Amino acid sequence: MKKFFKITGIIFGIILIGIIGIGIYGFIKVQGMNKKSAEKAQSVESFTSTDSNEYMQYSIRFNKAGDYNQGFKYLDKAVELDPTLHLGYRGYMKLRFLRDFDGALSDFNRLDSLTPNFNDAPWGENIDFLRGESYYGKKEYEKAIVCFKRNIVNQTAGWADIQSFVYLGICEFKLRNYESSIAEFKKALEQSDKTTEAYYYLSKVYRELDSLPKAREYLEKSKQTLNYKINDPYNEYLTEIYLSNINDLEKQYAE
Repeated sequence: MKKFFKITGIIFGIILIGIIGIGIYGFIKVQGMNKKSAEKAQSVESFTSTDSNEYMQYSIRFNKAGDYNQGFKYLDKAVELDPTLHLGYRGYMKLRFLRDFDGALSDFNRLDSLTPNFNDAPWGENIDFLRGESYYGKKEYEKAIVCFKRNIVNQTAGWADIQSFVYLGICEFKLRNYESSIAEFKKALEQSDKTTEAYYYLSKVYRELDSLPKAREYLEKSKQTLNYKINDPYNEYLTEIYLSNINDLEKQYAE
């Protein structure tokens, strides 16, 4: 029995020493990583680093917190070091978060010129879609239409973002090309009958065409599919629809 306890004690001691050793190793490793991270942060903050990705990652931290002035200091440096790699993200940020449409277009166009014969996709979205969105924000609807149509051609209609057709429909609506507008919204609905933006703007089109029954019908469909609208917790889309928009139209139709 004494021998058993002795062996058990030895085994326990070995395990304990192993655990302590792992803990010490982990502590030393973490300390080393913290030191390395601190050195990296210092090189970025002093703008002595030559790694564009370090500036990019550092900028994201500030951009996510909404501190764009600070974030763009580092993002601009990333673009300076490697424009092909980082122009797309900067343009995306200017478009979606700063609403700097001219700045976004400048970045997208420069990126496109640096990558001939290549279909760029800044931050995962087709560059022509983003250019179209930028022109839409500038209220230059004819230029926006050219970009959205080019986006559809490049991706083929069956795979193009539904919102390309929604934007096309809205642009045609703004230009008072109502039949073309209807055709684009119906293309969006062919891909998904839950496209609330298409229903909402179809309602507005039919109101302009003095067809209130259809206007009310599509507005009701927009309300029923509102939960499927495009949305982002970090920013508001240019075409985003809210229940208040639908309610306002309902009141107008009731007058």
